[in-house]
Amino acid sequence: MQSLRTPRRDFSSKGVLRRLGMLAGFAAASAGYQAFAQGDPKNAAPPPSGTQGSSSAVQSAPKSNAPAKTPPVSGGGSAPHGALSMTEQKGRVESLLGPSAAVAVPAGMNAEFWKSLIPAGGKGTLEEVELGKKLYFEPKLSKDGTVSCATCHDVSRGFTDRRNTSEGVGDQIGRRNAPTTLNAALFSTQFWDGRAKSLDDQARLPITNPIEMGMKDEAAAVAAIASDPGYKDAFQKLYGKPPNMDDLARAIAAFERTLIFLDSPFDAFLRGDDAAVSADARAGWALFNGKARCNSCHQMSSSQPLGTDNRFHNIGVSARHQDFEGLARKSLAALAKDNRAETIDRLALETDMSELGRFVVTRNRGDIGSFKTQQVRNIGLTAPYMHDGSLQTLWDVIDHYNKGGEANAYLDGGIEPLNLSEPEVGQLVAFLFSLTDKRFASQNQSESERQRGIAIQRRPFRDDQLVTRQVLPFEKTGAKK
Repeated sequence: MQSLRTPRRDFSSKGVLRRLGMLAGFAAASAGYQAFAQGDPKNAAPPPSGTQGSSSAVQSAPKSNAPAKTPPVSGGGSAPHGALSMTEQKGRVESLLGPSAAVAVPAGMNAEFWKSLIPAGGKGTLEEVELGKKLYFEPKLSKDGTVSCATCHDVSRGFTDRRNTSEGVGDQIGRRNAPTTLNAALFSTQFWDGRAKSLDDQARLPITNPIEMGMKDEAAAVAAIASDPGYKDAFQKLYGKPPNMDDLARAIAAFERTLIFLDSPFDAFLRGDDAAVSADARAGWALFNGKARCNSCHQMSSSQPLGTDNRFHNIGVSARHQDFEGLARKSLAALAKDNRAETIDRLALETDMSELGRFVVTRNRGDIGSFKTQQVRNIGLTAPYMHDGSLQTLWDVIDHYNKGGEANAYLDGGIEPLNLSEPEVGQLVAFLFSLTDKRFASQNQSESERQRGIAIQRRPFRDDQLVTRQVLPFEKTGAKK
């Protein structure tokens, strides 16, 4: 069995030679890698310029290769931007959580740990959760009244928008895939690059980001709800003051902390019910902890039920189409002018510097192209995958890892070809679908069938030559021998 941990960088002689080969080949990436699953980026319109409230650092940053607009995977809803209507979403939340789940300690969760998640000033009461729920579905918090938190974190779509990258006010398209808010409370940082340290911090940034919810500033966001008698009374009763941004974010986070969904068929299997999952899923679990080495970053245990190490890794997704060195220089120049949290947020969502991942937050060279290890819980519901939504199915995800990612100078040292057979790929996918909470069983089954149908037709990231090491990564990128 492989070690549970692998080094961030491999400095063995073999590792150094391999990385030198990748350095040689990085500059000559294959043209075939330019074709994103969502369409030819050459045909994508650039985002509007001159957005209100933009910083000079972002205005001067390049915005080339803007992503193409994609419809939600699960079809269009009746609300703007393809979301399910807010009324229908609220009804689904209530049926999923029930009246008492809002303040109850989730099953299997240590009560003291759960209490520790409530931030200073938070109440942890049903009233706070109800206020946060109302704000989560509130489009008044957006500039044009078309976007709420639930637009990109739709209850009917695994609490994501099921797009490659998200759509905000004015139909503007961002650079990042929307992570699910399911179980988000259990992460140590928020966003793909960890630029927010808590759910409270995360709740604030989209409201004032020009291409997400687009409010001019936090004062404008508060003003949008301050005259509503219901909000005025709720804030006064809970926090002893009128509506304000700190308490607004605190309330939304209180609601999001109730979205704990960890009761899957796999959990029943761990409790001793062998029939809870298929034979393929059981074999996939063994591969996950062995040959496939998934648990190197996606550790699963009673103390870490999400299947994440809460760290950041370069797994080569961005290397298909980006010059990391050039982008890093541009980001350092932009951040030298303005390194506020709002600027980092805009670089991540509006420019090619999005592909630098954690580096834009830390400016640490080792973080170039690194993104947070996402949870594997409920993963069957949250396609497409990765920070740019470029992998459409779980078969694509396994194919990506199986061939050893994409060659680049900053590839994590643990990413190497796995030599998984086709049946083993299927077994891993079966295991991953077994991690969806039972409350989403019907959706999970439908999504499994949908993805299987796509995988039968096309597997764009499957590469048997790389998987079996018949060729090396730098050879595939066209480097001279």
